[in-house]
Amino acid sequence: MHHMRAARLHIPSRTLTVEDVPRPVPGPQQVLVRVEAAGVCLSDVHLIDGSLTPNYLQQESVTLGHEVAGTVAELGPEVSGWTVGQRVVLQAGERRDSRLLTRGVDYDGGWAQYALASVKTLVTLPESIPFEQAAIIPDAVSTPWGAITTTASVRPAQAVGVWGIGGLGAHAVQLLRTVGAYPIIAVDPVPAARRRALEFGADLALDPADPLLSEQVLAATGGRALEVAFDFAGAAAVREQALSVLGPKGRLVLVGLTDRPLTVADGTRFSFLQHQILGHYGSEENAVPQLLALAEGGRLDFSRSITDVLPLTDAAEAVERLRTKAGDPIRLILRP
Repeated sequence: MHHMRAARLHIPSRTLTVEDVPRPVPGPQQVLVRVEAAGVCLSDVHLIDGSLTPNYLQQESVTLGHEVAGTVAELGPEVSGWTVGQRVVLQAGERRDSRLLTRGVDYDGGWAQYALASVKTLVTLPESIPFEQAAIIPDAVSTPWGAITTTASVRPAQAVGVWGIGGLGAHAVQLLRTVGAYPIIAVDPVPAARRRALEFGADLALDPADPLLSEQVLAATGGRALEVAFDFAGAAAVREQALSVLGPKGRLVLVGLTDRPLTVADGTRFSFLQHQILGHYGSEENAVPQLLALAEGGRLDFSRSITDVLPLTDAAEAVERLRTKAGDPIRLILRP
């Protein structure tokens, strides 16, 4: 039996270890992918610290990693249209029956030398896009893309706010500029994150503790306040602040995950202004192909997004760097 290295999380104890495990064998309509790059996401951090728990995992341990790019290494039975050596990106999850399963959460992911993938989750990777940049498109880019284009239906010249300029929030700023939102107002307590927001295309970057935040939002929007606000932080204080600067019929989109209760402090104001709160998770299947096409066509550039590339054996270090924000990372990449 062939073996491989994989970073496995034992859910009951929340213990992460890099160990030798049997290399998967592809079944019908599956391929085995040699992993060339795998992203480290804040969701991985939350799985390890226990604030997130898999919904559908059928065993006690799982190989983490839902942002994966590599090459086809082996074809399973009944697979056609794919060839060994072909460059691919893997969708971050898939729908099975009525369940939406996430790779690296509900089933084994890509923090390993090889990853098993259903053919319906494969997307062809153009030669012009490096593996490291391609790996982060599922989730780090596709999730904000879905939040912006599908859930919020942002239109050109709409005033938008982005709370939390981490891996997803920074890409949200970049993507909002691509779709023509204006002005784009970024909010984050960390000075480095605010600088990043401006570099990625925000028109204004504010500290949430600024007592004049509401006045600055009104000034930047010509008095109309925000039409859409995005919460990428998953924090109650963020949601309350975002609602306070939404204009009439404004929409608050919740992207950051949290297990804390959702409350509306002023229900009368919420109803009078006809506000909406929309939940968002992941993206549609067409998001990754769309983003790859935009990157290949020069409309999007993710080279600034890769903060560092580490070997798989340093998975725990990568998680700790992301947890503590050491070095202000946007995305860290593991290379098996």
